Amino acid sequence: MAEVKFSEEHEWISVDGEVGTVGITPYAQEQLGDVVFVDVPAAGRKIAKGESVAVVESVKAASDIYSPVSGEVVEANAALADTPGDVNTEPMGKGWFFKVKLSDKGELAGLMDEAAYDTFVKGLG
Repeated sequence: MAEVKFSEEHEWISVDGEVGTVGITPYAQEQLGDVVFVDVPAAGRKIAKGESVAVVESVKAASDIYSPVSGEVVEANAALADTPGDVNTEPMGKGWFFKVKLSDKGELAGLMDEAAYDTFVKGLG
């Protein structure tokens, strides 16, 4: 089963082998409101942990999406160009942003598990 980790910037990454799928958390999409546009990174792009790699725009604001890990983008969710609302309806499913081949799996240790992330979000209120 894939391991899911969370960042303080409200991204999630589901890691299966050397590849992680990245998106934003249900909390993040609730804060954004209705998503109207998503700009995802192109396959082949090298990215660094913490780098702004995507943009999501909602009726309220535009927000940068930061990569929780370093690596190379192997796939982008092109479907979001036509159906950005998937980010709202299935933020941890069809609403994923990109897949990245991890260059350093050790970076995952700096991310939170679901229980720690839930506690982190509760502390934001």
